[in-house]
Amino acid sequence: MSDNQSWNSSGSEEDSEPREETGNLVGVGVFSGVLSKWTNYIHGWQDRWVVLKNNTLSYYKSQDETEYGCRGSLCLSKAVVTPHEFDECRLDISVNDSVWYLRAQDPEHRRLWIDSIELHRADPGYGSESSLGRHGSMLSLTSATSGYSATSTSSFKKGHSLREKLAEMETFRDILCRQVDTLQKYFDGCADGVSKDELQRDKIVEDDEDDFPSTRTDGEFLHNSSNSAKDKLFHCSNPKAVNGIDFKGEAITFKATTAGILATLSHCIDLMVKREDSWQKRLDKEMEKRRRIEESYKSALNELKKKSHFGGPDYEEGPNSLINEEEFFDAVEAALDRQDKIEQCQTEKTRIQRSSPLPPADVFSSSGSHRLSEQVEEMVQSHMTYSLQDVGGDANWQLVVEEGEMKVYRREVEENGIVLDPLKATHSVKGVTGHEVCHYFWDTAYRNDWETTIENFNIVETLSENAVIVYQTHKRVWPASQRDVLYLSAMRKMVASNESDPDTWLVCNFSVDHHDAQPSSRCVRAKINIAMICQTLVSPPEGNKEISRDNVLCKITYVANVNPGGWAPASVLRAVAKREYPKFLKRFTSYVQEKTAGKPILF
Repeated sequence: MSDNQSWNSSGSEEDSEPREETGNLVGVGVFSGVLSKWTNYIHGWQDRWVVLKNNTLSYYKSQDETEYGCRGSLCLSKAVVTPHEFDECRLDISVNDSVWYLRAQDPEHRRLWIDSIELHRADPGYGSESSLGRHGSMLSLTSATSGYSATSTSSFKKGHSLREKLAEMETFRDILCRQVDTLQKYFDGCADGVSKDELQRDKIVEDDEDDFPSTRTDGEFLHNSSNSAKDKLFHCSNPKAVNGIDFKGEAITFKATTAGILATLSHCIDLMVKREDSWQKRLDKEMEKRRRIEESYKSALNELKKKSHFGGPDYEEGPNSLINEEEFFDAVEAALDRQDKIEQCQTEKTRIQRSSPLPPADVFSSSGSHRLSEQVEEMVQSHMTYSLQDVGGDANWQLVVEEGEMKVYRREVEENGIVLDPLKATHSVKGVTGHEVCHYFWDTAYRNDWETTIENFNIVETLSENAVIVYQTHKRVWPASQRDVLYLSAMRKMVASNESDPDTWLVCNFSVDHHDAQPSSRCVRAKINIAMICQTLVSPPEGNKEISRDNVLCKITYVANVNPGGWAPASVLRAVAKREYPKFLKRFTSYVQEKTAGKPILF
């Protein structure tokens, strides 16, 4: 984990355990660090100190300003954390219509932030998943039960056939109960009769033993009690004796009653199956209606978010931008118009009279002896060979702007979908020399006086008296991403081999790498190869007069090969180049004329 991003815990293992306090579980650590936060389409991404504590995400302008209070905060209980689909360092946190766009320094830090946020959201004190699940289940069960009961009741009111069958079942039940009682009485009577027969039989046997025939004195046997015993034994053998019940008839009736109950039950089941199909169709219809309503709601919500967050990072330049090419062009045009108005108001205020000491002229006669001198010499010779060639008859160059002495040409070149259109401009300016034009173009002391597209710049390294490495960031023109450039700027004087030809002054700016100015995620690093080539023509004065600025004319050739990087549409880049380059040349040459007016001529 980086130095500017760390866990802040209570200090001991015991303190890190969850403790219950006023209904909230504490113990989830404090997570803090630097994140880039999208501010607005003018300032874009800005570094902010972000603190995650007690289920709340807060941000400060810097770590030093935490004691002055946060600049904004979000409660994470109902927040939606969305990792960006394409940007591996970005995460969006939304609560209702409020959205924070944040970027970590790398995907690993983004994952740490998301895990920390989810850890805070999972704290039971702020509504854990388990507690919400229990409450939701109980609520759903209650709602489902009440809804089902209401539906069932209303359906039974309409189902007269089913109600009649239920009434029939009530009747069958009463009949069946009576029949069961009758049969039970019959069985009880039979059981009592059997018991009495057994007792009677035992008694008769005992009586028979007592009444065994005896022999009279006259030799005759006595049989006077045998008929009586036989009558006693078969006294209860008549079936009519048990309450007079017709067992066969009762059994037939019982069988018919149970058959009727089974038939009625079968009918009820059929009716309920049909009713269930009807309920299912009604439920499917309601669910389809709900689905359409939810889709309409989500669509309306997305449209609302698009409108409310227009100007957010999803609308800026990129492969997945939500803005189309025509809207992109209109937005850039509007932003440039606003900058023009601001520049017109600030031009006079920013032009402060300043001067810097001029190095001796012989300093510019060579590339010097620094570590990049060979590369500078190669660039200078390339521009002297190719940049001064006439493009009037070349069909590859198209004349896009012609205003007086100024002509601007463009050649269409694309590489991997990125516009690399080389530009070439020629101009003639009276009253200034090539040395003066190149001096004001190269010297960074005057840069802010005439360059209105720069936000800030600094000299990364001074290689020699005529060569420096400069890092500069350009003002952002929304929705295009902000650009920065790191380039070596060298000024040279090329002495003419023929005395009748003028000397050539040249400033070449070309991109280099430097360990003190590495590319950052905040800006798109552009690559440039630019040259300002000037030659001074002097017309002889009348008589013995001294040469004045009226006798001086500077021929300017300006070439620019720029790889803007990024994903800006080609049509927009070409339109911007056509609009801005002529303005730049006119603005710069007018500035040089103002600065040199009334001063000695510098050849």
